[in-house]
Amino acid sequence: MDVTSDLFRGVRARGSLFGSSTLSAPWSLHFVDGAPLTLCTVLTGAGWIVPEGHPPERLGAHDTIVVRGPTTFTFVDEPGSTAEPIICGEDCATPEQGGTRHRLGWHDPGEGGGDDSGATTLVVGAYPVRGEISRRLMEALPVVLRVDCGGTGDPVLDHLAAEVARDEPGQQVVLDRLLDWMLVCTLRTWLDRPGGRPPAWWTAQKDPVVGQALRLVHGDPAAPWTVGELARRTGVSRSTLAKRFADLLGEPPLAYLTHWRMTLAADLLVEQGSSTVAHVARAVGYSDPFAFSVAFKRIRGTNPSEFRRLAEAR
Repeated sequence: MDVTSDLFRGVRARGSLFGSSTLSAPWSLHFVDGAPLTLCTVLTGAGWIVPEGHPPERLGAHDTIVVRGPTTFTFVDEPGSTAEPIICGEDCATPEQGGTRHRLGWHDPGEGGGDDSGATTLVVGAYPVRGEISRRLMEALPVVLRVDCGGTGDPVLDHLAAEVARDEPGQQVVLDRLLDWMLVCTLRTWLDRPGGRPPAWWTAQKDPVVGQALRLVHGDPAAPWTVGELARRTGVSRSTLAKRFADLLGEPPLAYLTHWRMTLAADLLVEQGSSTVAHVARAVGYSDPFAFSVAFKRIRGTNPSEFRRLAEAR
């Protein structure tokens, strides 16, 4: 397990998908949910994404934009479109306006066997983003990020185009997974963009020493790790590991481990409401519930029981 895989753990497409296969100008789809993370990509044709409070972005075939909530956005044929906006949300119905098809689910070939060869096909994946684990990923992203065609996501889009073009059992599951794959490809490309300023956890993974130490910690966070054992497993001295780790991540290895354990514990406290604090403590590497509670309060600002109570109240 690596850092990025862990941070994506709470980011999954689960049916919150919208398909438009017969968009003919003029059109205006207003996405009002403000999902924590929304991926928008054009399979064929072109249009404009207009995020609230941000400049319009033109999308051609295989261009992709990710919008971070709670920002809402509109997809139009051109800025200032004369089309009446269609309100689109998780529970929206299938509007019958101007040849536009928009619904939960996917391919709608239109009625009467019309020619859709000039249509614009937009694919949107809405991601709920649950828990504390993915917060670090979200904090690294701007409100709007763009990745142009020609990257590693293009083959995924070819699969998406083929799947959208047919209605078969299990289609929603296939599309969910393809959208997850597309999101990972898009964010990797954006994080590695020339001249970018990626977060420390992203660049640190590529260091041969620190990257290996991170994989060990994330692979088994409950293990009784020491700096000496991490150094031995990475093939360097304790001082070398400690210095390189602090230089790249801004904190010592065991401080990073403690923060990560408390992040995991925060999600376990909410997701496993029937588990005792002692059980959660053992799951993240603490045999003593009291020591765990002290560490949790130091990092999170409240004790585990109070954290769970407040989370349940929200």
